Amino acid sequence: MGRLRLRTLVLIRWVAVIGQAGAVVTVHLGLGFDLPLAPVAAAIFAAAVTNVAMTLARPAQAMLSDREGAVYFAFDILQLALLLFLTGGVQNPFAILLLAPVAIAAATLSGRSTLWLSALALLCVGLLARFHLRLPWSGAGVEMPLVYQVGMATALSVGTLFIAFYAWTLAHAQRRMSDALAATQAALAREHRLSSLGGLAAAAAHELGSPLSTIAVVAHELKRAVPAGSPLAEDIALLVSQSDRCRDILAKLAERPEQSGGAPYERLPATALVSAALPEPPRGAAGAGVAVEFRRESADGSAEPVVARAPEILHGLGNLLDNARQFARSRVTVTTRWSADALSVEIADDGPGFAIEILGDLGEPYLTTRRGGGHMGLGVFIAKTLLERTGARLAFSNPAAGVDGRGGAAIAIRWRRADIQANDREG
Repeated sequence: MGRLRLRTLVLIRWVAVIGQAGAVVTVHLGLGFDLPLAPVAAAIFAAAVTNVAMTLARPAQAMLSDREGAVYFAFDILQLALLLFLTGGVQNPFAILLLAPVAIAAATLSGRSTLWLSALALLCVGLLARFHLRLPWSGAGVEMPLVYQVGMATALSVGTLFIAFYAWTLAHAQRRMSDALAATQAALAREHRLSSLGGLAAAAAHELGSPLSTIAVVAHELKRAVPAGSPLAEDIALLVSQSDRCRDILAKLAERPEQSGGAPYERLPATALVSAALPEPPRGAAGAGVAVEFRRESADGSAEPVVARAPEILHGLGNLLDNARQFARSRVTVTTRWSADALSVEIADDGPGFAIEILGDLGEPYLTTRRGGGHMGLGVFIAKTLLERTGARLAFSNPAAGVDGRGGAAIAIRWRRADIQANDREG
């Protein structure tokens, strides 16, 4: 599906039809130019008819496919070329309007369609420079020198190529960024849903605690009251065991919320949060056999900071940790370091390292970031975006020694301690 709405294209084409009709009336009646009115009017009428047909054939909210958009823009180029053929070719000042369909197509269609439409526009410019009816001057008129006509054709051709490339490049970059941001929002929404589910589980455990305790007390009283040989003794024993099991499950949820998703505003020590962020690799996935070592250091003997279990931090760190594990040969080292002023997490692996040519561009969407291949660019973009929302700053490097002197890649994430603790207090 393309990115051009039918209503938008119809509106643009109506503006073109009205502009063409107005120009013809002004030039013919106002300036006294002797135009070939019948074929000119037929060309403008054809554009109006196609616009009406487009409006009636589909809902105005419909999105045009890339192919449909290319066909409509090709028609516009040919229709405008016909008008220019009838009114002086490239000598006509309105010849510059040939750039308009190409520019709009470059901003809304694929690169392939833009290329074909640009080629069509260049072909029309070349033909109009050679074949066209004489510009209908009102008096004796002026015949432009050949060098001027060639210059006009060249200017139109260069302008077509430049505007098409410029508009397509900007639109393509915007589309990629929009897609990447949409993926980021989807990842964050998933983390919020998981956190909400964890909060619901914690609330359910709290609410179920009191009635379950009552059930357990009544079940134990029944067990003591029923004789050992009673036919109900076995059922009551099963009831007691199952109520005890439910109580144990709820107790585990209360004692270790991080194992069940946690409450949305759960506070954890920094090292525990980093450990909780590491996702379990699927069986047989890349990096499943890589050892991940967690280290903790205090630079000045200060107490370890306690931070909020924010979805942004969990997903951002989890993405970077998982990528490091996928590219590592055998080992990933994660060092959590803090001081009175800052908190940092350094992730180092013994893999192939980041590609030198894109090291300065890491964090941009859709980059292949490792010498060994893979497609980690979108993951890094999402992680960087999420972590920066919490006040973090990221730095990517290829240390000379790396993990145990084996090279690899390193990512340093740093927060001001005041920022991360402020977030914690807000939570």
